[in-house]
This record gives sequence, C-alpha cells and structure tokens, in this order.
Amino acid sequence: MSDDQKLADEWAAALGEQGGGGSTGTEVAEIQDFTGETSVAGMPITKEERKKLDAIMDLPVTITMEVGHSKIAIRNLLQLNQGSVVELDRLAGEPLDVLVNGTLIAHGEVVVVNDKFGIRLTDVISQIERIKKLR
Repeated sequence: MSDDQKLADEWAAALGEQGGGGSTGTEVAEIQDFTGETSVAGMPITKEERKKLDAIMDLPVTITMEVGHSKIAIRNLLQLNQGSVVELDRLAGEPLDVLVNGTLIAHGEVVVVNDKFGIRLTDVISQIERIKKLR
C-alpha cells in the first residue's frame, strides 16, 4: 500500500470517528457491481466513456480553502510586520469556502488529524448553482 493510500485511509478513518464519514449525496461515486459493470452516480457507462473518464481522472487541479478576504491600501500593506493583525470579512465560526481552480464547490470546517489541518465538507454546491454563478 502506498504512502498516499495509507494517508487517505488514515484521514477517512479519523473523519469517520468524528461523524464526517457520511455521504453528502452530491459527489460522483464510482461503483463496480457484482457483474463487473462500472457506473458513475448510478448510471452505467460504456468502455469508451470509461476510457474518456480515465483520461481526465489524473489531471491535477488546485484546491483552496479560503478563510476570508480583506482589502487594504498598499500603504497599510507595507506597514504590516510580525504580530500585525488583518481583519477579514468573515465571522469566527463561519464555514470556509472550498474552491477548485478558483470555482466555489463547497463550504467546510477545519479539522485537525494527527497534527495536520484538514477540512470537513459541510455543504457541497450543486452543479446547477455553480452554473448559475458563471452567468
């Protein structure tokens, strides 16, 4: 088992213990049933579609967890030093934004597992809502 797989299993186990192991209902789930047929979100796919899907599954994307924003003048930016505090536009306890390649896909909360930060998704943005925001 690779180190990446071990780490993924460790996170999955930790989130399951904290009640975060449930399904959000909007993720794409790949399932192979007892007949050996592959489906995505419960819909069977052809071998050609599977080949196309395999081609994009390894494409890298950038996932960003955003705590908040702040606009300040360059003059104030240049005056920042160690110990400076920058006020953000978000209240304490509000969910973080989860962006993939700059597109909001979910909201979540920070979790700590084995001294590393992670995020538990609390709300996944539907495809319809994402498309509406593009217009």
